[in-house]
Amino acid sequence: FEVLRSEARVMEGLRSLLIETPFIHDILKLNVQPSDSDYAVDIRNPAINWINNLETDSRYSSWPYSVQELLRPTFPGVVRQIRKNFHSLVVILDPTHESSAELLNVAEMFYSNNIPLRIGLVFVVSDVDEIDGMEDAGVALLRAFNYITAELDAHTAFDTMFNRVPSGGKLSVGDVIKVLEKKFPYVEVGSILGPDSTYDNNRKEGRGYYLQTGVGPLPVVMYNGMPYQREQLDPEELETVTMHKILETTSFYQRAVYMGELATDQDVVDFIMTQPNVVPRINPRILSTARTYLDLSNTNNHFIDEYARFLFLDTREKSTAVANNDGYIRPVTFWVVGDFDQPSGRQLLYDAIRHMKTSNNVRLGLINNPSDSPSEENSRVARAIWAAMQTQTANNAKNYITKLAKEETAEALETGADGMDVALFKSAFEGPKFDFLLSHAVYCRDVLKLGNGQRAVISNGRIIGPLEDGEVFNQDDFLLLESIILKTSGERIKSKVQQFGVEEDRASDLVMKIDSLLSSQPKGEARIEHAFADDRYSAVKIRPTEGDVYFDMVAVIDPVTRDAQKLAPLLLVRTASNTCHLGVLSHSKYSLTAICLSIFYRYVLEPEVLFQTDGSFSPGPLAKFLDMPQTPLFTLNLNTPESWMVESIRTRYDLDNIYLEEVDSIVAAEYELEHLLLEGHCFDVSTGQPPRGLQFTLGTPSDPVIVDTIVMANLGYFQLKANPGAWILKLRKGRSDEIYKIYSHDGTDSPADADDLIVVLNNFKSRIIKVKVQKRPEKFSEELLSDGTQENDSGFWESLTRYLSLSFTGGVKMEESKQEKDDVINIFSVASGHLYERFLRIMMLSVLKNTKTPVKFWFLKNYLSPAFKEFIPYMAEQYGFQYELVQYKWPRWLHQQTEKQRIIWGYKILFLDVLFPLSVDKFLFVDADQIVRTDLKELRDFDLEGAPYGYTPFCESRREMDGFRFWKSGYWASHLAGRKYHISALYVVDLKKFRKIAAGDRLRGQYQGLSQDPNSLSNLDQDLPNNMIHQVPIKSLPQEWLWCETWCDDNSKKKAKTIDLCNNPQTKEPKLQAAVRIVAEWSDYDQEIKRLKGPCEDAGGNRYKSIYSKTSPIST
Repeated sequence: FEVLRSEARVMEGLRSLLIETPFIHDILKLNVQPSDSDYAVDIRNPAINWINNLETDSRYSSWPYSVQELLRPTFPGVVRQIRKNFHSLVVILDPTHESSAELLNVAEMFYSNNIPLRIGLVFVVSDVDEIDGMEDAGVALLRAFNYITAELDAHTAFDTMFNRVPSGGKLSVGDVIKVLEKKFPYVEVGSILGPDSTYDNNRKEGRGYYLQTGVGPLPVVMYNGMPYQREQLDPEELETVTMHKILETTSFYQRAVYMGELATDQDVVDFIMTQPNVVPRINPRILSTARTYLDLSNTNNHFIDEYARFLFLDTREKSTAVANNDGYIRPVTFWVVGDFDQPSGRQLLYDAIRHMKTSNNVRLGLINNPSDSPSEENSRVARAIWAAMQTQTANNAKNYITKLAKEETAEALETGADGMDVALFKSAFEGPKFDFLLSHAVYCRDVLKLGNGQRAVISNGRIIGPLEDGEVFNQDDFLLLESIILKTSGERIKSKVQQFGVEEDRASDLVMKIDSLLSSQPKGEARIEHAFADDRYSAVKIRPTEGDVYFDMVAVIDPVTRDAQKLAPLLLVRTASNTCHLGVLSHSKYSLTAICLSIFYRYVLEPEVLFQTDGSFSPGPLAKFLDMPQTPLFTLNLNTPESWMVESIRTRYDLDNIYLEEVDSIVAAEYELEHLLLEGHCFDVSTGQPPRGLQFTLGTPSDPVIVDTIVMANLGYFQLKANPGAWILKLRKGRSDEIYKIYSHDGTDSPADADDLIVVLNNFKSRIIKVKVQKRPEKFSEELLSDGTQENDSGFWESLTRYLSLSFTGGVKMEESKQEKDDVINIFSVASGHLYERFLRIMMLSVLKNTKTPVKFWFLKNYLSPAFKEFIPYMAEQYGFQYELVQYKWPRWLHQQTEKQRIIWGYKILFLDVLFPLSVDKFLFVDADQIVRTDLKELRDFDLEGAPYGYTPFCESRREMDGFRFWKSGYWASHLAGRKYHISALYVVDLKKFRKIAAGDRLRGQYQGLSQDPNSLSNLDQDLPNNMIHQVPIKSLPQEWLWCETWCDDNSKKKAKTIDLCNNPQTKEPKLQAAVRIVAEWSDYDQEIKRLKGPCEDAGGNRYKSIYSKTSPIST
């Protein structure tokens, strides 16, 4: 849908430019996005001191010379030694900088090891003539280098001068003198370094080359003219990256040789320097991928000389009004913005005009951005420019404006230029109206967002600026900008616009406006025009309404696949709006083993807003499944956007077990969007690792702590439940805030230096932020997770509980005292479907009947039915227990499961460290289909002997089941190495230990690796902890804690403290039947629950329903 929305915006913009529908689709097919190629500068410059030359130096004479050697087979990764300057490394440096020696050591290593790399140096030293080598170390080294090169050779000079300075040391004049005295004891050092020295070669040229190329702060390293990133200048990284570039570029040369584009007698350096990515100057502003464009998709008759009207135009109309005053015809349009009554503004204008005179592709527009409020005294040049453009021919106006820009201002204002109509010019210049100046000032302030007097350049709608004071933007920058526009968009759009048959002045405007519109769109895949030889019998075609703008779509599908089912409803909705030209081609497999569909998809979407007969909105879109098979057993599930938390709120049926043969009429279910997720990743800038255990809070100014979370070690991930609105994200008061501070952030709505981050959720899309934190200097040695360290703020536990639950507390009111934490037994369980919810209620009752200590149940809310959520408060009130519903969204980066049962298994083990509040130190997991026959306080207090959790091993006493004990042979027997395989129906978790050893992060990491194989983790919830038994140890609980008829013999049943209704792979007995037969008290418990449900449904059902419905303000 994002693709369709983006496409619709472009089509709407093109339509507003009065472009006809057939041409719109031709324009949309143009690929005008900027390329990702690395730009390079020309290295054929005499300012570069080359240390070696592979083609002429004798040390390389034994190497082959022919470029055909590139095509000779070699082992992968071998660098080919050919006597050609295929690879050049240029180092631009200040010799006195501390990092220079390290970079040159790497260059020396390349040379000494005969790497086929030509090495060049550019020295950037003081170019002041009065400074000589006896007082400036940089000048001294340059002169010494030139002297040794003249006397011996460049490599000797390189080796002599740069191997004497220790890495990280700072060069001094004394260092240079010592080298010269030792190497040339009979030479007067003053004659080499002093004011009368003749060894100043490339002193001014080196600095000039550095400034002209614009490659950024020193030092700079370039490979074949392409500058390295700053992080690549680390010596070890520099070596690795350079070797990678050599191997990567070799394939480029191989192709050139193979295609006949490069021959042995050609100059390789000339060949590489004539490639399209080579530019005269590298300007990061121009080459940046973060670009801002004006909205020029409008057509009107407004002009800037009507200030009263211009002031009330919207942003798009103002841009169009400015464009309406532009009169030259070219595929590239530059608007130069500046205060032309100031030297800096005139210099920018002058460089633009100089470039325009050398190019036939450029037209120029001028926007004056005054430093002060326009007046007659401070706008003489701006008014003169405007008067010349309004009254003179294009050539005369250009000559006159050139004179103004060249600082011949006073003379030009008085005498004009040759051929000018001076009288007409003076009448316009001396006129009383300043409307155009006022309009320009408003436009710069409101649309371009520039400060008074700031400079900028706008190229085909792309804003480059504001330029800093003193920042150079010269003729070479305009050339670079023009070449990029022509290469990516200008020429292609121009060729299309020429087909429109419009007049020339409008044609140039269209090129500019179309370029701005297309280039401003997010970069996507290149468009490919598909042509099908014969689709008369294999395609379904649906045509749009004649004359309307439409989407041109072609869908190629296999009709019986899952993806085709997902796509079909979207295509139907798209065609229902009559704005789509759709072609559907069926592309089925040649051989089908099964055509039967087991999964059916519908999309909850309508083509437009619908109304009822009384004019009110319709209830909303529905997903309808009609003509479904009657015999299969279905499960109704939702596939929602990653950031949505959706739950069912009303239904009579068990959505996990839908058997249509037994349904009277229809199965109806209503869902609600309960929360939108705010997700993020957090890292410590000092270590580059996630700050495990760091706590964030999310709230508002009036309620600062509404929800909380902790940061995982996996990718530094965290998630917070929120709703639309503005939220404040901050570090939790306590140890998190004491040890760490926020260093930087990305994706928020706050200034870069803000401590408290504002995040605005104003749509239903995913919101992912990135936060970097740093330890406070006085806390650098402290760790968040350490023995005996906890947050003391009771408000934290309360708010974190609100985050992880609906805060339903039944029976006993929850308090956060230490005494209660010790006295309450926390029991966690999961269930999905009415059958397992029935088992779950009976399991709870068995716990309450046998446990004297207060109990708090924790249930995974994600898959509970509305009926269970309505009943549980009533049951809690009757039996006096506490409960909470917790939920967590499966992270998008973690391998997804598709079957609901496996998803629930995942929740049993993968998110235990983040699912519960940090105030919960220990909990027990009890399966829903279990019966408890003892006080669970004994299990809670069981000594785990340092292990993070304890599981019960599988019984081995029922010998007739030996053939089904898979862990006794093969992989499991080898992996366990004599240890027991444990069952996941009952376990106890020490959350303090679990979090301290990062058990959750380890389990998720192992799961991510194993789950890629569909044959791994067949029983996810128990295979994973057993697989990780060597990394996350398991304490084996006594066997009597879990008895299961499938695996345990009848004699051990009398000692059983819990009975689990395990599936029997031999008899496959239904669970209800097995429960009645195996557990004597099960039927009594079942009847007691039924008696309890009766009055709840008759008298209290609506009451609890109304309570529940208030918890979710967002509804779909």
